[in-house]
Amino acid sequence: MEIYHTIYKGGDGEIVEKKSRFIAEVHPVTSEEEAMEILEQTRKQYWDARHHCWAYIIGRNPAAERMSDDGEPAGTAGKPILEVIRGRELTNVLVIVTRYFGGTLLGTGGLVRAYTAATIEGLKNSESIARIHGVKLGIETNYTDLGKIQYLIANRNLDQLEPVYTDKVEMTVFVPTDEMGSLRAELMEGTNGQVVLDEETTCWFARTEDGIKIFDEE
Repeated sequence: MEIYHTIYKGGDGEIVEKKSRFIAEVHPVTSEEEAMEILEQTRKQYWDARHHCWAYIIGRNPAAERMSDDGEPAGTAGKPILEVIRGRELTNVLVIVTRYFGGTLLGTGGLVRAYTAATIEGLKNSESIARIHGVKLGIETNYTDLGKIQYLIANRNLDQLEPVYTDKVEMTVFVPTDEMGSLRAELMEGTNGQVVLDEETTCWFARTEDGIKIFDEE
């Protein structure tokens, strides 16, 4: 199955460590230019903060990775942020952690823990999704074969749109590319060739809190 994980809806989170505030923002991005524009907006929004540390991963095979400690000791901010993103196996995501200094030095270990925790908090308040490459499959069937078709779809845990019921039933199902051949065979066999299948298009799709979404780009 061709699949990757990314951010559908960004979010933010905040932690406080020895009176220093660490404000994390999570953004879905598709290019370095977009990431840098968002970073500049954050710098303007929190203009009085001491540090705006960040990391991003964009693209796949290979992915582009960048990070910045923005004045914090080397390896204490950008790298921890990046490691959290890597650990979640996310791509096309930018995380910015803004720090307001509270007057107490945290040390390198304390900084690493704080930037890690802030990033985790921001991601916890974001919506991540798995984008799957597959086929938008149209299915047309009579009512006699409907139960068999519903069983085959449910058995594979496939996502679908709400069926349309008239003198026949029209269904739209999203099928991972590598399952299409075997599903087609099962549907034809289960209905004695009566089902009508229309492989409408290939696309990237994902199950989100808003329902099934189709994406044109990778």
